[in-house]
Amino acid sequence: MPTHLPCTWSGVFPAATTQFDPALAVDLPATQRVQRALLRDGVHGLVLMGTVGEGNSLSADEKRSVLVAAVEASENKVPVIAGVSEFTTAAAAQFARDAERLGAAGLMVLPAMVYVPTAAELEYHFRTVAAATRLPIMLYNNPPSYRVNIDIPTLSRLAEVPNIVALKESAPDSRRFTDIINAFGDRFVLFAGLDDFVFEGLTLGARGWVSGLTNAFPVESLLLYESLCNGELERARQIYRWFMPLLHLDSEHDLVQTIKLAEQIMGRGSERVRPPRLPLSGGRRSAVIAMIERARDSRP
Repeated sequence: MPTHLPCTWSGVFPAATTQFDPALAVDLPATQRVQRALLRDGVHGLVLMGTVGEGNSLSADEKRSVLVAAVEASENKVPVIAGVSEFTTAAAAQFARDAERLGAAGLMVLPAMVYVPTAAELEYHFRTVAAATRLPIMLYNNPPSYRVNIDIPTLSRLAEVPNIVALKESAPDSRRFTDIINAFGDRFVLFAGLDDFVFEGLTLGARGWVSGLTNAFPVESLLLYESLCNGELERARQIYRWFMPLLHLDSEHDLVQTIKLAEQIMGRGSERVRPPRLPLSGGRRSAVIAMIERARDSRP
């Protein structure tokens, strides 16, 4: 197997939200408050500007400002991983260069947005972004959202790229964790990417969890992770069963709105989102609020 960068990432990495003021401008002080609160609770890293961080709703300058704020908030105590989610490969490579210059510890690279690539185009995109930076890279595989799967043959070719070190796996099929480990051993550090697959992912060999609901329930998320790491399966099952109704929200199309609403109810942030997203309303809002309040009032 070719030499590759060592990767020490592990643990619970919330997919941190980007906070907006009432005029829907990026609110950097509020965004930093969210980040610092998560760090005080003991999370092991921060992932910025992916799906939950509304990366594609931010301008180029806003993305760079959010990254600078997170690097400052982290005080170099945990890795800050910047999402790279752009419409073109050239823009993604440029952001990768800028993220390295601005202090990111790593990148989470998504397929190019909107266009659905062939396997060759997907590989070209990832290779080009990786070549633009010395930072370690986590690939983000999410076929339901981005309509393309990083299959085993593509991963095999990308294993040649030294700074592609990790994979956030959000395919809704827990068999992927075993298939990837069987194919590559420990070449890629695996992260569970769907909240309602985390028990399975961590049990099957993932080293970490990029999580949406951790934004609202960090203590319980860390307890779940620690219980699984310590082999306390019954305790982990109890937490997971309590958490599961909320964790399912991470797999829904309105995950950003529901996670930010949960943050607001738990006193950790605002539910404001940028259009075309709108805050939840009607029956969906009532149902999600009831779900969050039930979880809040019955925490293990």
